[in-house]
Amino acid sequence: MSHPAFVEAMRRVVTGEGADGRSLVIVDGPPASGVGEAELGGLFEIWHEALGETLDPRETRDRGETRAVLSPAGGHVKVRWFVIPPAPEGAPPEVLKQAVRARFADFDAEHHLRDQDRHPAMHQTDTLDVICLISGDASLVLDDSETRLKPGQIVIQRGTSHGWTAHGGPALFLAVLIDRKMK
Repeated sequence: MSHPAFVEAMRRVVTGEGADGRSLVIVDGPPASGVGEAELGGLFEIWHEALGETLDPRETRDRGETRAVLSPAGGHVKVRWFVIPPAPEGAPPEVLKQAVRARFADFDAEHHLRDQDRHPAMHQTDTLDVICLISGDASLVLDDSETRLKPGQIVIQRGTSHGWTAHGGPALFLAVLIDRKMK
C-alpha cells in the first residue's frame, strides 16, 4: 500500500534573518535529498549542521545534504524523515537480509547492521536519536523486546541496536540524530 500523503507531509520550512535583522523563510520545499521513495520506504534529508558552530540566523546556506547518509558527521546533528514499509509477505528471510544490506550500502551504513536474524534491518549507530512516529503503525525492535508505537509518540534511541517494523502499511518517522562518542 503506498501512502501519497507522505510526499505532501515532507516539506522543509527553514528560517533565518535578512540583512535588516527581520525573520524570514530561507528554505521552503521538499527534502534536500533521499534514498528510496516516500510512498515505499527510505531516508529523506532535512538538515545537517555542526553542533559546535556559532548559530548565525543570517547564514542562509541550505544545510540539507545532497546525498543521504545514515549517520551525521562527527560533531553534527542531522534531521530527517524516514519511511519504513511492512516486510513483503512470504519473502524468504535471506532475500530480505540481502535487500536490506543493499539498501544500507546505498546510504553508507552496511557496517552498522547487527543481528539480522533478529530483524533484517537491526542496526546500531554512535548517536543519540530522538524519533517521532508521524503516521502509520510501527514497532521499535530491540535485542529482546518490541514496543508498539502510535503516531505522536517519541523514542529516545541511545546508541543501542534496534530496528523498525511497520504494520499494515508504511510508517513515516521524523528523526533528530546527534553524533555522540560511545563508552
